[in-house]
Amino acid sequence: MEHTPIACSHHDHDHCISDALEAARQVCLGRGVRLTDLRLQVLELIWQNHKPLGAYTLMEMLAKANTRRVAPPTVYRALDFLLEQGLIHRINVLNAFIGCPSPTTRHQSHFLICRACGIAIELNQPALSQQIIDVAQDAGFVVESQSLEVSGLCANCAGNSEHPAHEHGHQHG
Repeated sequence: MEHTPIACSHHDHDHCISDALEAARQVCLGRGVRLTDLRLQVLELIWQNHKPLGAYTLMEMLAKANTRRVAPPTVYRALDFLLEQGLIHRINVLNAFIGCPSPTTRHQSHFLICRACGIAIELNQPALSQQIIDVAQDAGFVVESQSLEVSGLCANCAGNSEHPAHEHGHQHG
């Protein structure tokens, strides 16, 4: 059964932002940690769309939004806090960050990343995480964390003639 991920569908993105910010407030309140104005502002910028943002892009956006310059270490500390609290994920292949739609439960980060439009779709597939753990255990490997990043074309871009999907999944270089 196929369904279109919210990142690929037309939707009122303001709801994504407001839901994410409210969830962040609740998570931080419940854990007794401080969600400062800067941390909240960084989270809001990350949630502006479903495309991962790099730290330098975030710094540029913050510079435009604030009257005073925000030092890079301050932004990195805010990102570290948001990562620790599970409010965002880091997508290693892009060296970028994306909001987590379910920050109340700790989970592995697996993503489908569109190489054409840049959106990232988080996969909520506990069976996939378990399969990775099982395969690792068979090899005598103890999994401490996992992150799966799959590159390709989202439903919108795959259907767009300007970005033809490669036949049989092979990329020609």
